[in-house]
Amino acid sequence: MIHNATIVNEGRIFVGSVVIENDRIAEIWDEGCPANETSASADSVINATGLLLLPGVIDTHVHFRDGGQSENPAGTFYSESRAARAGGVTSVVDMPNTKPQTTTLEALEAKEALAARDSAVNYGFMLGATNDNIDTLLDIDPKRYAAIKLFLGSSTGNMLVNNPEQLDHLFRDAQKLIVAHCEQEEVIQANLLNAKLEFQGTADETATLHPKIRNNEACFLSTYHAIERARKYGTRFHVAHISTATELSLLSNFDLEKKHITAEVTPNHLWFDDRDYAELGNRIKCNPAIKTNDDRLALWAALEDDLIDTIATDHAPHPLEAKQKSYFDAPSGIPSIQHSLQMMLEAAINDNDLLMLIVQKMCHNPALLFGIEDRGFIRKGYKADLVLVRQGVEETVTRKSLLYKCGWSPLEGQTFHTHIERVWVNGASDISAEPLKFNK
Repeated sequence: MIHNATIVNEGRIFVGSVVIENDRIAEIWDEGCPANETSASADSVINATGLLLLPGVIDTHVHFRDGGQSENPAGTFYSESRAARAGGVTSVVDMPNTKPQTTTLEALEAKEALAARDSAVNYGFMLGATNDNIDTLLDIDPKRYAAIKLFLGSSTGNMLVNNPEQLDHLFRDAQKLIVAHCEQEEVIQANLLNAKLEFQGTADETATLHPKIRNNEACFLSTYHAIERARKYGTRFHVAHISTATELSLLSNFDLEKKHITAEVTPNHLWFDDRDYAELGNRIKCNPAIKTNDDRLALWAALEDDLIDTIATDHAPHPLEAKQKSYFDAPSGIPSIQHSLQMMLEAAINDNDLLMLIVQKMCHNPALLFGIEDRGFIRKGYKADLVLVRQGVEETVTRKSLLYKCGWSPLEGQTFHTHIERVWVNGASDISAEPLKFNK
């Protein structure tokens, strides 16, 4: 029994107790209910007075980098899943741009075996679309995977899909949610060429160029055309890591169950802005780029207005030595999953409405949107994926505290005012992980 916790769940904050039996939630007692009778027969009772009890975070956008064939990947399921768990993330959905790319049933099965062996958190996968695998993709049982990942702008792994006929085929015939990286490739390449001609090898070749090359126009045009295609065919479509204020005009704030166009934001795009490039440089180089403070504030407002539906990290580790290269040669991606919940909770200190919103966007909505069975809520009969959080303590990120294989974070030196006290995955506080089940 987790006794006397402050439970945050389904738009409520209340003091209560949760009973775990095997891998599931057996009882939920509000304050005043006969929890003491249950505690007398419990194998163990955890006094959670003053602590927050949240559903485990479901991060539906991670790049653990581990496809099983890279000799020295930037991350592995072993290392990155343990970092995730330490941060209160109990389930992840991994992206397909690995070696080999997850674009076939065989590659999916190989990744499932890898995660079953090494993962410390529950796991699922997206299958990747390419210009020539759409028929193969659509033949795979949609309940075997979380979603179809579509790269409409080039990024790590180079899985760009730019064939209009194949895009129409995918959007028309997909029986699964399509999750897209939206950046207009033609705009990016033109900006990149101009920037290299002007700045390469000069003192101005820094990461401050990144939001100018992968700019608002590139994001808006790609998102606009993708949403138009989704509307034409009635496709369930999810915009990944939205980064600009201009794209928000393309979204609606209907109830989640009534939407077929939805959107995600990352903690990094809510935390950093283009002023941070001066200090952090390539460490916050990611695709799409972190943009202005006005964009960041607009993303926060859209999250609160329900224009944005989920929060996911786009966790993407790279070796530090690669990030220390010159701007044009440094890869894009930020390791962030170990502190994503703390980043969001830092904004919710003394703000219960925002606290409930964070739980909705990081726990409830990912489960609903991706059709993840029996997770994402503190409900009787659901899997006991739970996070206990202590507030009002100082915890500073140090390199020694990081569990990522890459060993670094742009948050080093940041002090948070929460501590992840304890995490349960499938009712266990030691390693216990399962494949996610998808019902749609």
